[in-house]
Amino acid sequence: MNTRPDILCIGSVLWDIIGRSSVVMRVGSDVPGHITRLPGGVAMNIAMTLARFGLTPALLTAIGRDAEGDELIGEARRMGMVTDHVYRSDDLPTDKYMAVEGANGLIAAIADAHSLERSDDKILRALSDGALGTADVPWDGLVALDGNLTVDLLRRIAISPLFARADLRVAPASPGKADRLLALVGHPSATLYVNLEEAGLLCQTTFASSAEGARALIARGCRRVLVTDGGRSASEATAEDVITLTPPPVLVTRVTGAGDTFMAAHIASERAGMDRISALQRALNAAATYVSGEIPR
Repeated sequence: MNTRPDILCIGSVLWDIIGRSSVVMRVGSDVPGHITRLPGGVAMNIAMTLARFGLTPALLTAIGRDAEGDELIGEARRMGMVTDHVYRSDDLPTDKYMAVEGANGLIAAIADAHSLERSDDKILRALSDGALGTADVPWDGLVALDGNLTVDLLRRIAISPLFARADLRVAPASPGKADRLLALVGHPSATLYVNLEEAGLLCQTTFASSAEGARALIARGCRRVLVTDGGRSASEATAEDVITLTPPPVLVTRVTGAGDTFMAAHIASERAGMDRISALQRALNAAATYVSGEIPR
């Protein structure tokens, strides 16, 4: 496939194994529910949403040369993604993510993204070998980057000439990995997408609202940020101002992947030429529709 992608999605592409129950759960709960296995990972979730908006994303990730990896590549191609530049490892297995969700939200999750971390900058080869760019003529389009990469690799990306002209859109993989994004604070073309907890971790404090968190991140040196706070609010901030909107109320039936859906919908909306308020509203609507279960995965 020689199609120039609309955006590069760099990071985790794996199998999501999600157990969901309609009852409230706590530690030690043993309840009936449903278990699904679907393509997931931050980069994949973003790519799937972008594809639904009619864009062609390319995946830059590590996927094992095993049966699960072959199946995952097949699913990505079926959804219209460019997989030519995926690093296929002969000795590392395809990564997995496992989560349990109840009526009261995410109960627990384990991300096994060790193959991606061990692959290091091998996943970026297409950006330097001429397939998608070189150090002299770097990729000049959108990049969705996720925090499952190692701190060291994120630091190298922050100063790499391969990303000098890219429009970087960055998200942590989880609150537990939020501090990895500190490497990209101050990057001249980076937009950070975080939730309120992650904003607090990056600033080593807590915030009462998305607007407060957004302002603090700008003060810390971020060029532009979007901070979400569940069903309460979402704020976009630059050095000039902060805009805040409230998402539509919906019945939440799932949470895994909601932040990735929000980020992808916002990127797609801006690429379509929407103004800031319209793009933020469309992203909130997309995330609300997703968590209500109306958008299939």
